[in-house]
Amino acid sequence: MPALVLLGAQWGDEGKGKATDLLGGSVDYVVRYQGGNNAGHTVVVGDQKYALHLLPSGILSPGCTPVIGNGVVVDPSVLFSELSGLNERGVDTSKLLISGNAHIITPYNVTVDKITERFLGKRKIGTTGRGIGPTYADKINRVGIRVQDLYDESILTQKVEAALDVKNQILTKLYNRRAIAVDQVVEELLGYADKLAPYVADTVLVLNQALEEDKVVLFEGGQGTLLDIDHGTYPFVTSSNPTAGGACTGAGVGPTKISRVIGILKAYTTRVGAGPFPTELFDEDGEALRRIGGERGVTTGRDRRCGWFDAVIARYATRVNGLTDFFLTKLDVLTGWEQIPVCVAYEIDGRRVEELPYSQTDFHHAKPVYEMLPGWSEDISKAKTFADLPKNAQAYVKALEEMSGAPISAIGVGPGRDETIEINSFL
Repeated sequence: MPALVLLGAQWGDEGKGKATDLLGGSVDYVVRYQGGNNAGHTVVVGDQKYALHLLPSGILSPGCTPVIGNGVVVDPSVLFSELSGLNERGVDTSKLLISGNAHIITPYNVTVDKITERFLGKRKIGTTGRGIGPTYADKINRVGIRVQDLYDESILTQKVEAALDVKNQILTKLYNRRAIAVDQVVEELLGYADKLAPYVADTVLVLNQALEEDKVVLFEGGQGTLLDIDHGTYPFVTSSNPTAGGACTGAGVGPTKISRVIGILKAYTTRVGAGPFPTELFDEDGEALRRIGGERGVTTGRDRRCGWFDAVIARYATRVNGLTDFFLTKLDVLTGWEQIPVCVAYEIDGRRVEELPYSQTDFHHAKPVYEMLPGWSEDISKAKTFADLPKNAQAYVKALEEMSGAPISAIGVGPGRDETIEINSFL
């Protein structure tokens, strides 16, 4: 049975939660392999709407085991708040597993994140201010706090001391802030140990054993391809690898175990935060996409920047992830436009460029080259098959498929769990 990777093929917010939820009833494990509570997923089940920030979307599927892998950074306060909220709504969260090697977002990581971003001024990255970047920095600098450290007070204290040796110097001497007490941080973190204990596991072993037993495992990325620390629009990126390769390192599963890689594409394009965005709209069309699509960040609450579909980015995502399929979301949002522009290439200094430029300078200067496709006015939310879609909607999907380089195997025609057209099964 397959091991599937499901990830964002644009700048995030493509509707990964809907796609994961669609597959949730058919898979045994859903795994978050990177990011933290800076990645929001919205899942609509019947008349119930769930906003998830840290937990895998599979937690809403009975019988599915949700897993937070070693590549995720965990804010315990956010985790327990989210679990509590789901429990109050009758969702069983008892099957959750958390890697003992996942890193903890500490209070000082959040403090450093907010202060650093504020002092960057016009050069700010547009982070969520939730301590994600500083936590990954601590991980790379080998002073990070892991979940397993909460069960050895001596090791925990040593690691907090090592981290604060430098951070307190920066806070007090550079930013004129109060130093953070080691004992206070240790006490707060130890307070989570007993509550976390029932969920902590050797998730690498669990997942590999599951695959050996022919269980179906779905690896769910946060953010999107263009926010990848290595392959995104650096420096306006996240601090981890949402691309397919990140699933292997962030979950401890070898690449030979992965059978399909599914990219989630929105029928147009959005992004949150600073950074280049060639097809961004500043007119009535952009505002209409934002309003009709409900384009507000699940985690940040910020309005998303909106633009037309960018086939250059889609082709790039296909290449760097080795995508086998696309799930096209929010096609219904485009209903009502007489013509729909699609970016097929860029113009850079008078040159036509059909692939994503590797130069940051070139990408900042890229201007979209549009091809106009005919729109449709019919309501498509009740469509159950591809043939149910208006001819122009069918043509739009086929054009995007041809431009993007991988088959579109499912189409979202509304926010609900059942408002999806499955063309080819992912399983």
